[in-house]
Amino acid sequence: MKIRITRSIVPNLFTLVNLFMGFTAIVYIANDDYRTAVLCIFVAALFDMLDGVVARILRSASEFGVELDSLCDAVSFGIAPAYLSYKVFFYQYGEIGILFGALPALTGVVRLARFNVQVSGFEDKLYFTGLPIPGGALTLISFILFFYLTDIIHIEYKGISFFAVTLVTSLAMVSKIKFNNIPRPSKRAIKQNPVVFAIFLVGVILSIISKGYFIFPFMVFYIFASVIRYVYHRIKTIRQSSSELDDIEEDESISQD
Repeated sequence: MKIRITRSIVPNLFTLVNLFMGFTAIVYIANDDYRTAVLCIFVAALFDMLDGVVARILRSASEFGVELDSLCDAVSFGIAPAYLSYKVFFYQYGEIGILFGALPALTGVVRLARFNVQVSGFEDKLYFTGLPIPGGALTLISFILFFYLTDIIHIEYKGISFFAVTLVTSLAMVSKIKFNNIPRPSKRAIKQNPVVFAIFLVGVILSIISKGYFIFPFMVFYIFASVIRYVYHRIKTIRQSSSELDDIEEDESISQD
């Protein structure tokens, strides 16, 4: 019996490393080693990005790869961060805590399912509808590790800030707000959207320099900047529709006269 080895096995192996790191994170969370668990989720995010890059380089993107990626993402960026938030904070609220702790996983899986039924090709997209689940995971785990588990936030505000970050992140994932895709380091991507590329580049550099502390502020900026842009375009669309309606009514009034 011959086993057929195709080019798609390479990006799929990267995807499985993503899953393995997500599982490893869950093990460390169960053992109360939160710092190592967060590091594992960061590594999972790295391999999640690399599998797509490798698939495009090898021209081996496929529907199987998309489905496999979503299943792995559900564990690494849905269940693992949700379990982390429960173990760190929500455990003290009983059944309500279980519900809030599970919220990032529930909304993240819905986000993945919606993406899968709407995907129409394997080319890079400029925008995603809803915050991608890796972005939601990075927001939550960077807040926990660099802000909640430190003395940066006053103890009186730690609880409400945890609830707020969890709710905002979860709602952002299932929203219809457009979020910029991470621009690829290519001439085409830079020319296509130089401002977005520059912002992401600065965010990456500052995150490295700050040893991770800047990740959460950058993710907050990313979310709220996308929300502001969405609201602006909505208001602009409503005003244009209202103006067009007024023009139609004015034309009808003139014609009747």
